[in-house]
Amino acid sequence: MPRSRRNTRRRPKSNPRGVISILPDGFGFVQTAEGEFFVPASKIGGAFDGDEVELVPIRVNHDRPQAGKSHNQVGERPSARVVAVVHRAHETLIGRYEVADPFGVVVPSDRRIPYDVFTMRADNPDIPDGAIVRVRLNAFPSRKSAATGVVEEVLGMSADDPGMDVEAIIGRYRLETTFSEGAIEQANRASVCESDALAHGYRDIRDRFVFTVDPVDARDFDDALSLQELPEGGFLLGVHIADVAHYVPWDSSVDLDARRRATSVYAVDRVIPMVPEHLSNDICSLVPGATRRAMTVDIRMTSSWQVEHVEAYESLIVSQARLSYEQAQCYIDAEDVQHARLLARREDEPHAAMPLSDRSSELLFGALRSLNAMSHARIARRQARGGMDFSSREAKVVLDGEGSAVDVRIRVKTDATSCIEEAMILCNECVAEMLRDAESPSVFRVHDAPSSDALADLVGVLHEFGYDREVAPECVVAGNRHALQGMLALAKGRPEEELVSSLVLRSMKRAEYRPRCEEHYGLASEAYCHFTSPIRRYPDLVVHRALKALIHGEGALPASQVESLSWISEHSSKMERIADACARETQEIKLVEYMARYVGQTLHGIVSGVTSYGLYVRLDTTCEGFLPVRFLGFDYFTLDAQRHRLVGQDTNRSYRLGQPLRVIVHDAPAHARKLDLRLA
Repeated sequence: MPRSRRNTRRRPKSNPRGVISILPDGFGFVQTAEGEFFVPASKIGGAFDGDEVELVPIRVNHDRPQAGKSHNQVGERPSARVVAVVHRAHETLIGRYEVADPFGVVVPSDRRIPYDVFTMRADNPDIPDGAIVRVRLNAFPSRKSAATGVVEEVLGMSADDPGMDVEAIIGRYRLETTFSEGAIEQANRASVCESDALAHGYRDIRDRFVFTVDPVDARDFDDALSLQELPEGGFLLGVHIADVAHYVPWDSSVDLDARRRATSVYAVDRVIPMVPEHLSNDICSLVPGATRRAMTVDIRMTSSWQVEHVEAYESLIVSQARLSYEQAQCYIDAEDVQHARLLARREDEPHAAMPLSDRSSELLFGALRSLNAMSHARIARRQARGGMDFSSREAKVVLDGEGSAVDVRIRVKTDATSCIEEAMILCNECVAEMLRDAESPSVFRVHDAPSSDALADLVGVLHEFGYDREVAPECVVAGNRHALQGMLALAKGRPEEELVSSLVLRSMKRAEYRPRCEEHYGLASEAYCHFTSPIRRYPDLVVHRALKALIHGEGALPASQVESLSWISEHSSKMERIADACARETQEIKLVEYMARYVGQTLHGIVSGVTSYGLYVRLDTTCEGFLPVRFLGFDYFTLDAQRHRLVGQDTNRSYRLGQPLRVIVHDAPAHARKLDLRLA
């Protein structure tokens, strides 16, 4: 008698899913809800780095060691193979075009994509061998067929052409690099026209002592400051921002181009501006000695730097001085005016503006020292309410005329940078409060509280550095601002300061633009917007328009603009992420190029990341390198994820986050973003 089948429904099998990270060696790793899986190079299944994939775990025969199987020892993460690509991360690729009749084969520049793309040579017979191209994929690789595509654009004739490495990155992110004819024509017609401005109610404040402070290599100057002590006591802080909105009306040619771009992009060797250069570098640039239209926010403050009153209006200004941050720091550090002038002159900044008169130097000396006092008071007040102050070291690669990396400058936070930053933060808060209180629709800058899951990763950091004796882990996981502040304070002045700051920052959600006013968690601010850089950020331009509508008595933006605020917010947030990624990537490849001169040398670094497959090490130049686990010694290392360390099973030797390490620069691959390191 046949056995009857049970009347039960089988539960469908659910395979783990995640985003695959492929290393240049060809193998990959996938973090899933079930844990991390290792994917051998032979089991990638046509996936590209960054794709979302579906996996099936596989068994590894440990009695038959093979190349690449060192990641599959007993106690290591399980292996898996890709059975499906759920979502593709790449529609186009940048690569080197190789002639192989009847095909033109595109070899991806990104070493993490191990598949060539075949195109038909007959479609592009004029493309020379070795050219750098963008190819659009129309079929992805499978077990039975290769990837195929169509060449969309030739970016350069050779990978060795000056700037081609940066050009390839810009091409990969599909950033617009040319303006429409209408936008250029409209921008070229723009002029300040002082009489017209005064006739339309612009306030003439050209007698004020206004000055700008920017990085030595700044490429746009759209914000200026003034600070004067009032006869009745207290201070008047003036924040003067280029009136870009006057020259970029809604739905004009310039506006449509700017709206698509949403932001300027600051690559290592160039700026891709949001608006045409006649505006960004001339009419809207607050250069010394030139009359400019501005949006001014006057903030009257008490002697203890409490805000008493805020007024916003359109103005005509003349900047009297242009300083670098280094020069401004000289005025803050100096004993008196003459000492300040001497120190500033020694800086010999190539962009220093017209020579300062004795009177201008005196005014600068007083203004910057008062700004410094304001900055310290505002920082203390923000920290008291839970705002966070992250330490950072930013590397700026210096290039020669051929686009080759010749030096690295490290930018650190100083009193001078804090002065300007605090003035801009205060102005942004004041403008956001004005728009919020008037219920005027606009675009606000919002920062959500971090998730407890993300913050839980910091508990291991607390234990590893011994901070848990003073900072309660449960408070950190709960997102208590003061607990996170405590972590940052404990790291202050210690070798791991920058690392802890970056880890806390990494646990945060990314700030974004929204069409409604909500809390900014990191600044502990109830209302915040971006108002101070309309030359390079489209949301600032929207805020300027909203503020103009308010001060002109119109109440709010026209309905057509209000209806677009959600899209503008979402699009601007997306383009900001793309611009940041592009800028970071161009800096990183040039950092690696610069570090090529140190190949074979031993350098000091600090462990900045710990994974099951190796260590990330950050060097003094901020350049990061990767040290594969197989070069840590004759031992099997397992990952202690909670405490961010690798531990040897036989020797018990451990490598932990924040550990100082001497490493040898083994290789600095061309166009790569990471060095190849070995243990010294």
